[in-house]
Amino acid sequence: MSVGEDKAGQRDIRNTWLLSAPALFILTVAAAGPLLIMLVYSFLEPGRYGNVIWEFSTDAWVSTFLTRDIFDGTYKLADAHLTIFWRSVKLSLFTTFFTFIVGFPTAWFIATRSDRMRTALLFLITIPFWTNLLIRTFAINQIIRNEGILNTFLLYVGVIDEPLLIIYSDFAVFLGMTYVYLPLMVLPLFAAIDRFDMRLIEAAYDLYASRWQVLRRVILPIVKPGIVAGSILVFIPALGAYVTPRILGGGRNMMIGNFIELQFGQGRNWPLGAALSVLLLVIVAVALLFYVRAATRDEPHG
Repeated sequence: MSVGEDKAGQRDIRNTWLLSAPALFILTVAAAGPLLIMLVYSFLEPGRYGNVIWEFSTDAWVSTFLTRDIFDGTYKLADAHLTIFWRSVKLSLFTTFFTFIVGFPTAWFIATRSDRMRTALLFLITIPFWTNLLIRTFAINQIIRNEGILNTFLLYVGVIDEPLLIIYSDFAVFLGMTYVYLPLMVLPLFAAIDRFDMRLIEAAYDLYASRWQVLRRVILPIVKPGIVAGSILVFIPALGAYVTPRILGGGRNMMIGNFIELQFGQGRNWPLGAALSVLLLVIVAVALLFYVRAATRDEPHG
């Protein structure tokens, strides 16, 4: 390589870094900066009325998993914290699974329609995004509350004798998150199914494959990138959901997002809230690694 080519290559690299500098600066300040602050706060002492005291302490991380007895000073598992973590992961997994069960047939139906019908159906799928999340959650609340549309109708037709106690339960939170995040599952699945070559199904039937074998060995492996993308788009926001559990859970069925807000608000324990925030980030990162590994397991260079 000549000296001129070497200088040209260095100039291209320098120009690339200069062009990327604004984006890197924004990512550092707007994303990595707050996360770094949360990490630092998690190793400090809580202030009396909020904020932090700049003294190193690991009490916040210990309190995340353990609680100290006020009488003998012994430590035991923080059952309340672990219950909230388990509820958050459980409801997020249920929401992801159920949105897939409902979203896959929906995406398949849309992808196999005519162009005009497909456009209209996709338009209907995206309509909920035009409305604020809070309004959509209140709409679900008006349907499933004790005096809501569902109970009023069932009482009117005589199916039940007293209102169903759905609101302020884990099922209500699950139902609300499924409704809110269903479009995030349908759209990636539609994108994957839309590229699917339907002739592969005819070939599988010609080879005497059953419908279950066609679904399991032909369709699902090919549309797996859409499944993984939809699962990520649903699981991650569901895990950190705040509005839906707050309204439909009534404050009694908290998830991680609500618990973090409680520490920065009424609890006035910022280090514990910061530790919970970092822990939530770790859980999300582990989930992402799991999904990515599942998506690239069959790739030759995955």
